Amino acid sequence: MNDAVATFNRQGMNWFTTLVLVFIHIGAVAALFVFSWKAFFLTVFFYWVATGLGISMGYHRLHTHRSYRVPLWLEYFFALCGSLTLEGGPIFWVAVHRIHHQKSDLPGDPHSPRDGAWWSHVGWILFGETNHNNTRMMSKYAPDLAKHRFYVWLNDYHWVPITVLAILVLAIGGWQMVLWTMFFRVVFGLHATWLVNSATHMWGARRFATRDDSRNNWWVALISFGEGWHNNHHAHPTSARHGLAWYEFDPSWILIKVLKGLGVARAIHVATVNTRLADHREAA
Repeated sequence: MNDAVATFNRQGMNWFTTLVLVFIHIGAVAALFVFSWKAFFLTVFFYWVATGLGISMGYHRLHTHRSYRVPLWLEYFFALCGSLTLEGGPIFWVAVHRIHHQKSDLPGDPHSPRDGAWWSHVGWILFGETNHNNTRMMSKYAPDLAKHRFYVWLNDYHWVPITVLAILVLAIGGWQMVLWTMFFRVVFGLHATWLVNSATHMWGARRFATRDDSRNNWWVALISFGEGWHNNHHAHPTSARHGLAWYEFDPSWILIKVLKGLGVARAIHVATVNTRLADHREAA
């Protein structure tokens, strides 16, 4: 694992990534000056598709932890949705997150607040060689995905789906829709995901005595489709349910239950507030 972990050490600034992030943040701010309710609600829909289906249900709970099973076509669809977030391809995302769980808040964790809050939030992307397109190397940590040509292609060309979508939105809705559904939506989604890396390892309650600093943070959960119940998740990483108590709102878990009721989702792993930590420790 040393070769992959080393790529997240502090290096010189990744100028291409930095310039892209600066550009889309400028676009997100510009969106605020051309507000419309139509653009807003369409942005909310795309946010659910990309971050809700793509990251929470797809890249994270399905592709990384295999918390549940769905037909392959739907698994591919969730991955395609995940690429619309500008968070990289599925092999890269899964590899980074699996390394995070193996080294959580220890030396080698790609984004631990113990290395600094700013580093855990975005610094590791700006100043680390994150290998978005080094599919061969990152495949060592996601060999299950690397067996699929589709995932290999999507990891190499993760920028294609969001580019095609942006062109379609521009052609149909004009620049206002692009600023909202592409720029503002992507920026909000990036920070929501980054807050899971940073805020939920610094602020919140700890139900389980895990070996890391993971915490349950309600406001991060609110904007990330239930991903903010992070202490629950680190205690039981293979559980498809992150909000274990009735008051821990977890939209992704609700949708997984709907898919189960429709006969689409199966082999669902579920933890409860009474599940012993040792029962899932081998998967951490």
